[in-house]
Amino acid sequence: MHPITIRLADPADAEFLVRGNASMALETEHLSLDLDRLRDGVHALFDDTSRGLYYIAEVNGRRAGQMMITYEWSDWRNGVFWWIQSVWVEPELRGRGIFKALYAHVEALARANQGVCGLRLYVEQDNERAQATYERCGMKRTAYQMFEADFVLNRGE
Repeated sequence: MHPITIRLADPADAEFLVRGNASMALETEHLSLDLDRLRDGVHALFDDTSRGLYYIAEVNGRRAGQMMITYEWSDWRNGVFWWIQSVWVEPELRGRGIFKALYAHVEALARANQGVCGLRLYVEQDNERAQATYERCGMKRTAYQMFEADFVLNRGE
């Protein structure tokens, strides 16, 4: 396989990101997302980078995967956690190190930034393949469970 390169996403990647996010939601949570709302959400990130940013993995010039980073302030650690979200790897390229390359890139950036205190992500509880991948990258399970009050998807807007 050709080398995997990681780069910061730009607005020209928006449709790839929309497709990846929609596919990920359907595959992992059985949710069909509103594509117009999703597209607006992807563009909102490009319009305001304080919300986060996307990275793109490429193989031989072809987009192969994506990862979004958002930010959470931790008063306990006096630093920022980078949250890994919206992870997608093209199905035919899975098992070839795409996520590992994205993760390694982001981890190196985070470790080099003194204001970042760690990386976090959440994962569907039944997605054992993804959980094993995260553990192989050195991430540890926490004692926390996630709760939410979803004001958009639960309204069916």
